[in-house]
Amino acid sequence: MLPPKKPTISPSCLKKKEVVLVKPANPTPSEVLSFSTLDNDPNLEIICQTIYVYRAKSFSSINGDHLVSSNGKTHDLELSSDPVTVISDALSRVLVYYYPLAGKLKRDSDGELRLNCNSSGVPFLSASANCELSSLDYLDGVAVEVAKPFVFDWPADDDGRHPLILRVSKFSCGGFTVGMGLSHSVCDGPSAAQFYRALAELATGKTEPSVKPVWERERLVGKPTKTPFQNPIDKSSLATSPHLPFAEIEHCCFNVNSETIKRLKTSSMKECGDEFTTVEALSAYVWSSRFRALQFNSDGKTVFSLTVGSRGRLNPPLPDGYYGNACIDTFVTIMGKDLNEGPLYRVCKLIKEMKKIACSSDYLWNSINMFETMRRENKKLEMDDTTLFLTDWRQLGLVEEVDFGWKGPVNLILVPLRALDYLDFIIFITPSTLDPAMEGGLRVLLSFPATAMAKFKEEMDALLNLGDDKALA
Repeated sequence: MLPPKKPTISPSCLKKKEVVLVKPANPTPSEVLSFSTLDNDPNLEIICQTIYVYRAKSFSSINGDHLVSSNGKTHDLELSSDPVTVISDALSRVLVYYYPLAGKLKRDSDGELRLNCNSSGVPFLSASANCELSSLDYLDGVAVEVAKPFVFDWPADDDGRHPLILRVSKFSCGGFTVGMGLSHSVCDGPSAAQFYRALAELATGKTEPSVKPVWERERLVGKPTKTPFQNPIDKSSLATSPHLPFAEIEHCCFNVNSETIKRLKTSSMKECGDEFTTVEALSAYVWSSRFRALQFNSDGKTVFSLTVGSRGRLNPPLPDGYYGNACIDTFVTIMGKDLNEGPLYRVCKLIKEMKKIACSSDYLWNSINMFETMRRENKKLEMDDTTLFLTDWRQLGLVEEVDFGWKGPVNLILVPLRALDYLDFIIFITPSTLDPAMEGGLRVLLSFPATAMAKFKEEMDALLNLGDDKALA
């Protein structure tokens, strides 16, 4: 486990400028856009905050009025050393293509989300810190209180909320961070990655994004079912924990290296002969470890939910560049006793089978239609903290690939929030590039009741001792 690190930053070390509204560089359509069934989920009406950490730029040579960086790209001699100028200029130009992100988002009286494309602009804040990024360990594993100053909130008004907010913070070493707040109603993880890559492309000399954005949210509007929605599970049958509800929460990051992942998958394969992916094996382990740490009763049911993408699986297919929500939550439900006492490979199999079913277009459309029925009937899934929700961010290509001219970020972190009315939202994410020992590994980010964290840490530490039968019991 990576405990929250000790580095701190004093508010006096940070100097902020006034927030400016960055508008599209050219005129854009004035229109009101509607959303898909998935976008309209009230649980997604949140701003997701991420921080990208960049080291200082190194230059290999000077060519006339341009600097040549170590990756071979040329940059204007006067402007290239200022990430605020580079990114704000690129933002203005990328908003010509992503002009809805410069508008205002609001849920109308009929319950529908709408986006007014009025070019009001993106709140943009620049700041400077009189310390080096290395003194904060490049924000790797730092406490939430240290990370939060590098993002910011912008309140809604009568016209709605800005769907996108950006903050660039420069450090005395020449490095910087980009803090991005993006409405989950407008973009899911792959969509956010698509936008961020487009921003970087325009910052490094391209005149247009390589992938053109496509709105077309009508493609994922479901049809309500003829029968009323019924919850698939009786909430009274779910397991309970003495640690819930909680009085104090801890945000934690666990490093799992590639060798540990390999041993975990090999151990399960030896028991049943099946091969499992990292998500299948590690999800099963985290799910069972969490169940034990929270001391759920074994005669109750427990639920695991994995977010799966529908891009490339729907019929008809979504167009390239679609940047709305296109992910579905899938569910596995088992008795607590089977999770706690049964072999881990059986849990891996359940997750593997669920993923296979969820890949079909019929399953995905049935889920979308179910969500549309729920939305119109003003109902929701009756889940609570018994359920573990997991999403995998490792395939988004956000670490090392998004280059503003300073090479890719050395770290990417998510600022924790109680995102969706439930506590147990867990993310698998690529590790910082600063630790060679973690190449091929991943980080597990989660929030947990403080009273149960010590036990959960023991469970995760057992991953290092998979030769011991207790580790996989």
